[in-house]
Amino acid sequence: MKSDGELMDILNAYDLTGSLRAAADLCGCSHNTVKKAVEDRDAGLPPATHRTKITDDWLEYLEEWVSKSKGKIRGDKAHEKLLALGYTGADRTTRRALAEIKTQWRLGNTRVHRPWITEPGLWLQYDFGDGPVVDGRKIVLLVAWLAWCRYRIVVPLRDRTAASVFAGLDRVFRIIGGAPTYLLTDNEKTVTAGHVAGVPIRNRTAVTFGRYYGITVLTCQPADPASKGGVENAVKLAKADIVPTETNLLEQYATFADVEIACTAFMTEINARVHRATRRVPNEMLAEERPELHGIPDMPHTAVLGVARRVPDNTPMVTFDHCQYSTPATLLGQSVWVRLHDGTDEVVICALDDGGPIEVARHARTTPGSPAIDDAHFPGHHPRIPGDYSVRARTVSEQQFLAIGEGAATWLKEAAAVGTERIYLKMSHAVDLARLGVRGDVDWALGHAAVHGRFATGDLDSILASKGMDLTRRGASESTSLTQGTSGWNLLGSNAIEHKTADETNEGQR
Repeated sequence: MKSDGELMDILNAYDLTGSLRAAADLCGCSHNTVKKAVEDRDAGLPPATHRTKITDDWLEYLEEWVSKSKGKIRGDKAHEKLLALGYTGADRTTRRALAEIKTQWRLGNTRVHRPWITEPGLWLQYDFGDGPVVDGRKIVLLVAWLAWCRYRIVVPLRDRTAASVFAGLDRVFRIIGGAPTYLLTDNEKTVTAGHVAGVPIRNRTAVTFGRYYGITVLTCQPADPASKGGVENAVKLAKADIVPTETNLLEQYATFADVEIACTAFMTEINARVHRATRRVPNEMLAEERPELHGIPDMPHTAVLGVARRVPDNTPMVTFDHCQYSTPATLLGQSVWVRLHDGTDEVVICALDDGGPIEVARHARTTPGSPAIDDAHFPGHHPRIPGDYSVRARTVSEQQFLAIGEGAATWLKEAAAVGTERIYLKMSHAVDLARLGVRGDVDWALGHAAVHGRFATGDLDSILASKGMDLTRRGASESTSLTQGTSGWNLLGSNAIEHKTADETNEGQR
């Protein structure tokens, strides 16, 4: 198929050379094409600028199918449809015609994007990603992206409620050292309450939040990668490096604090390397952009955190809706904010730290008279059970008695439980026995006395004596005794006795 200009060039070349092949070489075509053009001119026919094709009668069907499928219909499916309508052409011919129609359709329907050029201090975008699962609950990753310097921040959240999102944004502002002019995000319910004639109606809570920090909350246009693509790519990177998968082989996180540590490590690494678009380090560019950001209040925005409560100075418990809930013991005497989680039956408690609002406790909703207590909020606490008394020495005599060992403490509790009389004298006697002998033996005897309920006077001595450990008695040894022994009886019936008797007789006579 030749255009009018190409046919005129072919005829001019033939008139110049007078040769079909020479004209074909000059125009870069076949000599048959030159011959056809010359014959049509000599016959007075119009130039044949279009060659009839078998698909010409079926083009409107192909165009309709391409339009309905938005350019996604396959060649084999289009060929099947044409065959059902009586088409007799080959599959290859159908594919060529369909490819040309698709190309023309894309040229008329492709959206051309212009690169988004930002200024320092103007735009901060944020989006969300699915985080890891901790204790059966999926963590939400709040990912923010400072558009000019490409600085990325990741803050883990327990949910996507307005209170959690705005608390996370406050932490984002404090990390980058200020607030931008515009805050850009999706049309979610925390920001947009609805649409009227295509105009988003702002959520009143979001407007109050923006006014508090001096920023304007905006929502992006649908399918606008030029203005939203940066933060979406940041979400992909954060999920790839933080969320455990089969490809990165990361271990599951045991606590929420472990997820926070992983997010901090991710920010430290990614903001310290050269960005491929700017060819600069985001940390260095943030230092240049920070003066363009405006300051933020020292006190975070707490209107959406719930009702304020003060933790007592000695009991880490707060009251909400006539029910009591525990808080970490480190918050004694401080103010916290309590709210009911929307859509669930949970009570969330938030506090403030150097980085802004932070969730410190989450309890299932309880009823009046049944406090919700987390044992982790009471470190070092031992439950006091009636009858299970802790033994503490207050006098010197008590210290000496309890110093004997565990058996002494057991004996004291059991003896006191049965109302043993003259208990101080019996304790003093046990101390004296421990001084005379081995302390471990006396401790053993006291333990056995407690187990068998022997608390009378002399019971301790009896137990020691039964084991050969009577410390109050002393026996003389055979080597030091003054009593005559019976060893002399062994001499009876021997000559030694006769000689001894004779010697004694002579000695008597003298």
